[in-house]
Amino acid sequence: MSGAARTSTRDIARAAVRVELAQVAFDLFRREGFDRVTVNDLAAAAGVSRSTFLRYFGSKEEAVLGAFDAQAERVADALRARPADEDDWTALRRALDTVIEHYHQDRGGALALTHLVRGTPALCSRQLEKQHGWCPALAQALAARGDSPRPVTLAQSVRAAAALDCLNVALDHWTASEGELDLVDLLDETFAALASR
Repeated sequence: MSGAARTSTRDIARAAVRVELAQVAFDLFRREGFDRVTVNDLAAAAGVSRSTFLRYFGSKEEAVLGAFDAQAERVADALRARPADEDDWTALRRALDTVIEHYHQDRGGALALTHLVRGTPALCSRQLEKQHGWCPALAQALAARGDSPRPVTLAQSVRAAAALDCLNVALDHWTASEGELDLVDLLDETFAALASR
């Protein structure tokens, strides 16, 4: 077996363990409340040592928010793939479909996760901080669209930040409706509210 195959198998196994540990953590947080659960509690519930748990997640916040880590890259990739002649605002709106597709695939799970994050100040603050870190990647993806990539403009940075705010407002309304409102419609509405007239 080649080194690449071993690494790939190892990566797959590691990712599977991460998913399992995250699910155990999520279930425990929902039952007991985020603030009442310690890393030791999480490790015990998962049947692993504290050090093993911390090898996969550096903190209990990361056990919840790790699920969002790949989103920035997916949105940026989707943005670069949008047609070059499409305006930035429309491209951003369409690229965010990669984020909200999970909410359609598993509405109940997504709603429970969103309630946990939005209802826990430490998680909400950390998620907004992570999401703020998406802005440079999204602005760079906007600048890279077209035949000749350009330097990032102030306007592209503003649009990237505004798009993420639109996403958060749409998610807040969707969560308040207990998932009854259509998230696509909500996101379209938030983008329309800021579209150039």
